[in-house]
Amino acid sequence: MNVIILTGNATKDIEIRYNPSGTPIGTGTIAVKRDYKNQNGEYETDFHNFVAIGKISEVMANHVSKGDKFGIKGKLQNRVWEKDNGEKRYFTEVLVDGFDFPTKPKNNQSSNQQRNDDNPFSNGQPIDISDEELPF
Repeated sequence: MNVIILTGNATKDIEIRYNPSGTPIGTGTIAVKRDYKNQNGEYETDFHNFVAIGKISEVMANHVSKGDKFGIKGKLQNRVWEKDNGEKRYFTEVLVDGFDFPTKPKNNQSSNQQRNDDNPFSNGQPIDISDEELPF
């Protein structure tokens, strides 16, 4: 089984590129604080590279900025390539298949108000809708 879940902070904005067929590919780095202290009594941080392919990369790029706390779930993968001089290079990254925000947005009050304005159930009143209008 190959599953990895990390929660940390974005070290930079997620970079989006597009492959020749137009598929978005997002890359970034997540800083994860270790849950134990070193000999000096300080917490150390690990930096993990990640890649997201497809729509999830665009969603992440639109909602995750440098410094934001967020979580990713995916698979650990290694890439190997050979340099011009024949030396092999290895790169380990997380292939993201899900992400989450474990903390509330910074401007919580305005985003909550916006969500309530878009939510037809926010006033607690029932909505009259016929069975034909339901999407299922």
